Amino acid sequence: MMLSRRNFIISSGLAAAAALLVPSFACVADRKAVGLQLYSLRDELPKDLKGTIEKVAKAGFTEVETYGFSINDQFWGLTPADFKKLLDANGLKAVSGHYGLGTYLADGNTDELKAAIAAAKVLGSEYVTIPWLDEDIRKNADDYKKIALKINEAGKMCKDAGLRLAYHNHNFEFDPQGETTGYQILLTETDQNLVDFELDLYWVVRSGNDPIKLFTDNPGRFTMWHVKDMDKTDPALNAEIGTGSIDFKTVFADAKLSGMKHFFVEHETNYKPNPIESVAASCKYIKKELI
Repeated sequence: MMLSRRNFIISSGLAAAAALLVPSFACVADRKAVGLQLYSLRDELPKDLKGTIEKVAKAGFTEVETYGFSINDQFWGLTPADFKKLLDANGLKAVSGHYGLGTYLADGNTDELKAAIAAAKVLGSEYVTIPWLDEDIRKNADDYKKIALKINEAGKMCKDAGLRLAYHNHNFEFDPQGETTGYQILLTETDQNLVDFELDLYWVVRSGNDPIKLFTDNPGRFTMWHVKDMDKTDPALNAEIGTGSIDFKTVFADAKLSGMKHFFVEHETNYKPNPIESVAASCKYIKKELI
């Protein structure tokens, strides 16, 4: 899944100037909600779903983003309705979910897409988010254009259901496709009235790109973020927010330009023996230093 290491890191020298711009974030999200992508606790959730969700709330999170839903397995064996009851009992709202959509992007089969939309509606979510593109459907620029068409169609289905569709990036989307990139094709070929983007800040930086430039070139399109830091010694690892090499103060200062409405802490490559303590530390830093 990962490409060769890139050494680009956002300049921390901009942090001082960014502090002057923090009010722009307040205009976008007039609250102190911090979200968690539940994939960060992927080892814990199947073992103790109820207990882990309780720990998420106690760690200071008020929003979550789900993952792993399917028609057969639902949410770790719980129906969307039962899972919502568990979230409600802990003061958590699933504003978004990562849904695999089955084979929809490859062959147009909408069974899993329809199930995802139905589940998101039951949860009271705002977004159905596409988390990943299988390698065999994204080999060239034409493939990305075909994907964009299907994403638009899915976006229309979501809109008709009162939801928004979003696309979450890794780093492969930034590989050259002729004179452009897969990500640029997706940005250009998708209808902004139907499709939003969830910008994974770690993968943007890891790919050698600058989130601020993306905000400037595509204002308002990045309504959600994944906030995860990059280990200073090994960029292949994540770090607790504020301990790594990404200058989040500068990024959060441009939240309004981005269009950000929600963000989620994610530890994709856990490196600590206690993942819940690790995400709690990230939440604490964000509340103290960034919002």
